[in-house]
Amino acid sequence: MGAITIDRLTKEFGDTTAVEDLSIAIEDGEFLVLVGPSGCGKSTTLRCLAGLETPTSGDVYIAEDHMNYRVPQNRDIAMVFQDYALYPHMTVRENMRFGLEEEAGYTAAEREERVEEIAAMLSIEELLDRKPEELSGGQQQRVALGRAIVRDPEVFLMDEPLSNLDAKLRAEMRTELQQLQEQFGVTTVYVTHNQTEAMTMSDRIAVMNDGQLQQVGRPLELYHAPANRFVAGFIGEPSMNFIHGRVERGTFLGRFVEYPFDSGIREAVDGVENVVLGVRPEDIGLEPADRHAGPPRDHEFPMEVTVVEPHGDQNVVHLNHPEDTAAEELLHALTGGTDIFEAGQSVVATLDPDDVHVFDAESGEALHTRREVEATEVTNV
Repeated sequence: MGAITIDRLTKEFGDTTAVEDLSIAIEDGEFLVLVGPSGCGKSTTLRCLAGLETPTSGDVYIAEDHMNYRVPQNRDIAMVFQDYALYPHMTVRENMRFGLEEEAGYTAAEREERVEEIAAMLSIEELLDRKPEELSGGQQQRVALGRAIVRDPEVFLMDEPLSNLDAKLRAEMRTELQQLQEQFGVTTVYVTHNQTEAMTMSDRIAVMNDGQLQQVGRPLELYHAPANRFVAGFIGEPSMNFIHGRVERGTFLGRFVEYPFDSGIREAVDGVENVVLGVRPEDIGLEPADRHAGPPRDHEFPMEVTVVEPHGDQNVVHLNHPEDTAAEELLHALTGGTDIFEAGQSVVATLDPDDVHVFDAESGEALHTRREVEATEVTNV
C-alpha cells in the first residue's frame, strides 16, 4: 500500500529553511498536488520523499515504513522529472526497460512484454526503436511516464512534468495523467506552480508558501473556503480582488468603498479593526450605469472601466472608482463573452454579501468565507 505520512518535516540548507515543520497524510491511491510559487519548498519536499535529500528533522513514511535514510532505489517509487531525464544514447524501448533491469522476478521476455504493454497504453508503441532526439516534447513526456509506470511502483512522484509543453499539449496531458492515475490507483504526489493544474487534476491540494503549509484540502474547498489571504489569492484565475479597509459599527470602510456587513459577517469580524474584503471576479455583478435604475444601493458601487481583456468566452473587465484620481485599479470582474463593455464606460458593480470573504489585515487569516465549508486544520493534516 502506498500511503504516505510526512511528519513535521524540516529541511535546511545552511541558514535557509526550505521546508518548515510540514505535516501531511496522503492516502493510498490519492492524487495530491503540492502547489505554490517558486521557492516555496514544494520541490524540496518531493526530493525528501524521493530520497534525493535527507530531512534536517522530521520523518517520512511510505506504506508505514520509515524512509529518512533509505536510498531512493529501495523506496519503491518512480519519479518523473521536469526535463524528462531520458538517456540520449538509448532507444525508447531501452529507456523504458531500464527501470526493470534491476527488478527481480522478471524474465527478459516478461520485461519486453511489459514495456510493449505500457507503450501501447501510452500510444508510443511505434516509437520504441527511436532515440529521444527524434521525439517531440509530448512524445518524450510519454516515454518518461512509461518508464515510471512500467515498474509498477507504490508511489509516483512528479516534479512539474508538463511545464515544458505548449498550452494545448499540456491540457491534453493533464487529462491523460488523470486517467492513468485512476487506472493504476497509484499514490501520486505532483508538484506544480500552476494552480490550474492543481485544481483540475488533484484529489486534494496542499498550498505552500515560504516553506510552510498554508492549507490542504479538496480543490473546491480551497477555492470557496481559503484558510488565509495567500491561499485565496493563489487559487483562482483571475485572482481574487482584495480591498483594504477597517470595520466601524459593522460596516467595512475602504478608501472608496463603504460596505455594510450582514449579521453573519459582523459576528465573524467582531473585535477586528483592520480587515481586507475579498471577492472573486466572477462574483461581481456588472451593469452599465445608464441602465441602472436609481442611484447605487447598499453593496453597489459606481465604477469606471479602464481596460477590457476579451478572451472569447469571457471578458476580464478592469475597474476603478470615478473619484480615484490616481487611476489605481480597484477591482477586476469576469463577464460573459457577449457582455460588451468599453474603456471609459461608467458601470455599477454589485458585491453580494453571500459572495464576499473577509480577512484579518495583519495575520491574513480568513475571518469569513463565501461558503461555510470547514477548512482543513493546517496543524492536523
